[in-house]
Parts: sequence; structure tokens; C-alpha cells
Amino acid sequence: MTMVTEFLLLGFQGGQILRIFMFCLLLVVYCETVCGNLLIITLVSTTRNLHTPMYFFISQLSVSDILLITDIVPNLLYILLNNGASISFNNCFTQLYLFGVSEIFECFLLTVMSYDRYVAICNPLRYTSIMTSEYCVILVFICWLFGFTLTCSSVITTSKLIFCGPNIIDHFICDILPLIELACSNIFNVQIQIYLLSFLNVFIPTTIIVISYTNIVLAVVKIPSSTGRQKAFSTCSSHLIVVSIFYWTIFSVYIFPTKQISMNKIFSLLYTVFTPLVNPIIYSLRNKDIMRAIQEMFYKRVVW
Repeated sequence: MTMVTEFLLLGFQGGQILRIFMFCLLLVVYCETVCGNLLIITLVSTTRNLHTPMYFFISQLSVSDILLITDIVPNLLYILLNNGASISFNNCFTQLYLFGVSEIFECFLLTVMSYDRYVAICNPLRYTSIMTSEYCVILVFICWLFGFTLTCSSVITTSKLIFCGPNIIDHFICDILPLIELACSNIFNVQIQIYLLSFLNVFIPTTIIVISYTNIVLAVVKIPSSTGRQKAFSTCSSHLIVVSIFYWTIFSVYIFPTKQISMNKIFSLLYTVFTPLVNPIIYSLRNKDIMRAIQEMFYKRVVW
């Protein structure tokens, strides 16, 4: 019964100069993001000092960031060049699926990383016995499994809706909220599923992260020396910054959305395009081990 074979993504409407500026900016951001995250993946996989649970999780976060920005930006660049562009029904839901996989994976991975910091600070003597390499691989596998399976259920349910009327999406991606607004059939079941998935993917991980950092703060406060407290907090600061940026934008778009479509687009642009750019910068510039590995890699290249 679906009459729609394609959707029209409006993107960011504006003059040609503005769209050319955004095109150039996003192209630079995309290239820097892919290169930065590939650099982190390479360093973690080739540098022995970085073969630890924390850096393994950071490398997996880089994989997710590359998947996310590659799913979004190339099509967005095409939309900017043409001041809007059509996307087929299948491609739209494929983009929605890959987008959901990377976002759900990152929600659970950030939760796992907070647990890793909790064990490192609150149970330092048992850290190596708890966070073994096999256990870390299992945790990451579960995060990817949640991403693929939970996203699959919502995308399949949404794709079974009847689309028979307007096909214009005032957005730059095929997101689930503007999609269901175009449906001609009853969307109650989809809305219930979205609320349930939001609870699983956002509220539960947020609660675990808050509990982990509450215990971390209580443990750090008990450290007698100021140097020890500062060192403990420094190991968590990068992760805490990434968590704050990620969940602030997620809550702004999906939990407490504004009525202004333009603001929702900007918030969506922040966590789909600029957050993957910021993550490697935060973890590299604020991390002595990463900076030392970068220096050693370039030193070996120059010597060779």
C-alpha cells in the first residue's frame, strides 16, 4: 500500500554562498575525522604500551565514529550541492539503520568505559584480573550486538508503515522521528517501541554512568594525597567530556526536542558530524600516552 518510492531531503536551505561554505567545512571535517580516528586505531593496534582495556575501547569508539560520519556526510555533501536531494526508500532505511547501529553502540560503549574507570579507581588491585582481554572483547561484542539487533527491530517496524502522501523530509538525514510523521498508518506501536528503546539505550546507560562516577568521586575523595586525587581525576576527565557532549546532544534531539526544526538540525549536526571529530581530539591532546605514541611513530618514519 506504500506509494512512496523515494524521499526528498531538504537539508539546510539557504543561499548558494552559505551552502558552498558548509560544503567546504563539512568536507574538511569529514577528512579530518576519518584520518584522526584511523590514526587512533592504528596507534592502539601497533603500539604495545596502548594494549590496555581503556585504549581498546577508545579504538572501538573510533570505529563507530567512522561508521557514523561516513553514513551521514557524503550524502549531506550531495544535498548541499543540489540544495536538496532525493533518496530511495531502501537507501533511506539503510542510512537509518547504520545511523542507529553506531549511536546505540556508542551509548553502551561509553557505559562500558565508565565501568572500566570504576574498576580501575575503586578496585585497582583487581583491575587486571577483572578487565582481561577476553572480557573486554566480550563487552565490545555485546555492545555491537545491541547496536545491530535493537536498531534492526525499530527499523523493520518503521519500514512496515504505509507511506502514501508527502515524501518531503525537512532534515539532512533519514531520522526516525521525521519519518514516522510522514506515515499514513497508525504509528502508535512504533512510538511505544521508540520509548522502550530510548529507555534501554539512553536512560539505563546514563544511570549506570552516573552510579559509576558517583562511586569514583567517593573513592577519589578518600585518597590522602592531592597528587593521587589529581591523577585519578585526570584518567576520567576525557571520558567524562565525551559522555557529556554525546548525551547532551542526544537528550536535546530525542528526549527534550525543541519545536524549531532548524535547532533540531543543528543539534543533530553536532552529534552526527562534529562529535566524531571531537572524540579523537579529546583523547589524543589530553592523553600523554597517545601523544607519545604519535611522536614515536613519526620519529620512526623520519629515521626510516
